[in-house]
Amino acid sequence: MLSFDFKNQTVIVTGGTRGIGRAIAERFLAGGATVIATYTSNELAAEEFKKANAAHEHRVIARKCDVSQYAQVEAFFKELETLCPNGIDILVNNSGIRKDAVLAMMKPEDWNDVVNVNLTGTFNMSKFAVMNMMRKRYGRIINITSPCGEFGFAGQANYAASKAGQVGLTRSLSKEVASRGITVNCVSPGFIGTDLIKDLNEDLRKQYTQQVPLKRFGTPDEVAMCVLFLASKEAAYITGSTLEVTGGL
Repeated sequence: MLSFDFKNQTVIVTGGTRGIGRAIAERFLAGGATVIATYTSNELAAEEFKKANAAHEHRVIARKCDVSQYAQVEAFFKELETLCPNGIDILVNNSGIRKDAVLAMMKPEDWNDVVNVNLTGTFNMSKFAVMNMMRKRYGRIINITSPCGEFGFAGQANYAASKAGQVGLTRSLSKEVASRGITVNCVSPGFIGTDLIKDLNEDLRKQYTQQVPLKRFGTPDEVAMCVLFLASKEAAYITGSTLEVTGGL
């Protein structure tokens, strides 16, 4: 039976103070893990996250870290050597941004920003996590991708490219680290009710809802439970895969 018991395990959730990341972080806390949730700039959300989880105050840490910046990630993992001397067990690469525009009108900086956060951020965090996990010959890395990487959506060439890149990175990395007891997988949420899609107008929201066979958007908690499964010891024979949480898209 799946217990989702993460006692004595340490989890990093990037973008872990809001939306899907927060739901994931809180599920791991409920499972007994120590959780380090990163955020880029929203101090208010980080404080609210810590306050809401005060019951787990000895097991919840929020740290400011821009995952797209290699030097910041390196410094973050250096700090973890003191904070978590027993190492990291699980990394969830959840940080992601959108800056939509049709490609012909897309600003180069908007292309770069999305790819740097979503894809390069996954590389930066995974690189240091793998070096940490290899020492204990155990680890779980879960990358939050998107069906957009497979299907593509108009106005989201940068986002689609970054998410397709995550899947390719996952497949390659899973083969590199399998012999060290580390699994690497993706969870691919479809339309989930978070801030990332709050700017959709009502017509688009209705249109997208009609495309989903289950006729509704998913919830962050429904994504979180899939992440916990892939992070569990029971999922030891699953690696290099993508678990879709899309309502049937």
